[in-house]
Amino acid sequence: MFRIRFHGRGGQGMKTASRILGTAFFLEGFEVQDAPRYGAERRGAPIFAYVRADKAPIYERGVIDRPGLVIVADDTLMGVSAAGVMDGVDAKTVLLVIGGEDPEIWRDRLKTEARILTLKSFVDEETSERPYVGAVCAGAAARLVGVVSKARLEEALTQELEEHGKTVISKNLGRAREAYDTVADDEGIIIDVPNMPPAEPSPPDWVDLPLDPADVASPSIYATATSVQVRTGLWRTMRPVLEPDLCKKCVWVCGSLCPDGVISADADGYPEIDYDHCKGCMICVVQCPPHALTAVPEGQAQGEIEAAEGAPP
Repeated sequence: MFRIRFHGRGGQGMKTASRILGTAFFLEGFEVQDAPRYGAERRGAPIFAYVRADKAPIYERGVIDRPGLVIVADDTLMGVSAAGVMDGVDAKTVLLVIGGEDPEIWRDRLKTEARILTLKSFVDEETSERPYVGAVCAGAAARLVGVVSKARLEEALTQELEEHGKTVISKNLGRAREAYDTVADDEGIIIDVPNMPPAEPSPPDWVDLPLDPADVASPSIYATATSVQVRTGLWRTMRPVLEPDLCKKCVWVCGSLCPDGVISADADGYPEIDYDHCKGCMICVVQCPPHALTAVPEGQAQGEIEAAEGAPP
């Protein structure tokens, strides 16, 4: 059985990639599963999709926890633990990263025995955009498994994108073909593993939090247009904190990428975070070029603030 996971951000086409690959497998005579798994369900948030394919009936269900191939459409996800890119990755896994770093750099950073491949030519060096990256991921995966022809890949992509019109199909076909050809030297490196016994269940990795009384935890809203009065910062468990000595004042980076628009420039040009409405997604921490923003547990940050306020003048 082939087990493949696609990781990307909302809006990059990971669901579409899984459907294209799944349909291509089906056209080659395989039994197929393909499904997406959403997180925050907003553009830019981590998302993954997975595909299983086998000549025999598939009885496995749920998320793939021991993948043969993991494709990462956006290398900025590698540092986001919540994205789960490395979940179940071992020495038998092939990890394909769409980004500008060399495989040796990722191997050193990740401390993994997995075989790592990278595709650099599909990232715009000036804007870091990845046009039609879903088609790129599907095309590369189809070649790496070694059992999907280019003709079936093209047929599957055309079927899945039919509603978007000929122009969109043509552009996606071009990227899928290019990716299919680019990884030709590694065709068939994904191992077709037979059905495996289920993995031992592991305890959930959530954090148990005590319940606050309703007069503390429940917002009181008595009129319309009061969203600014709802302190969504109360959702936060980690707080982004600025280290001014490292900051290069490139507020257009963290400010533009903040999904809630709570980062602005202060009078001196440093990023100023509205902690009343910052939800703690840590996108700014991951994207900060000089690493001037760090993630601090909310309890620790609150303790430091209280200690500073209580200190004698």
